Amino acid sequence: MTDIQVRALGEDDWEQFRSIRLAALQESPDAFVASAAEEEGYDEDFWRLRLRRARRLVAEVEGKPVGLVCVGRLDGTDNTAELFGLWVDPQWRGRSVAANLVRRGSEEAAGEGFERLAYWVSTDNGRAVAFASSFGFRPTGRRREMRVKGADGDEEEIAMVLSLVGDRGATW
Repeated sequence: MTDIQVRALGEDDWEQFRSIRLAALQESPDAFVASAAEEEGYDEDFWRLRLRRARRLVAEVEGKPVGLVCVGRLDGTDNTAELFGLWVDPQWRGRSVAANLVRRGSEEAAGEGFERLAYWVSTDNGRAVAFASSFGFRPTGRRREMRVKGADGDEEEIAMVLSLVGDRGATW
């Protein structure tokens, strides 16, 4: 069995974060709002600022990065964190990398005192909904237009929420 390590990236890891993020944007361009061409031109200060604004978790196997997820405060809330930017190298999909990243992300959010963790998934992606549900995320009534490249305006995301304290049925 392969040992998957998940660790938080610090501000001094900005070059590694940049490299992983650009790989994700190049490999899965339709899964993100930004493009690799856009982000390739950003300077060190930009990448360091991103690392300060939200926790960036990298999954590694034998020191090689194989996945990434971000955890930060959900805009407009005090007690809800958001899990976003989940990406796994195609060679490592289906091998528990995403599960390890989500698990660690929820631990980080709870450790920072958040009561809930939100995760937006496409309403058309049953696999993603099932994946989130397997961790205890529950659908909410909140929906928004897809905010990724390639979305035609008819696609929606639904907010799924995981209670990090007490009542696992709580939503926001």
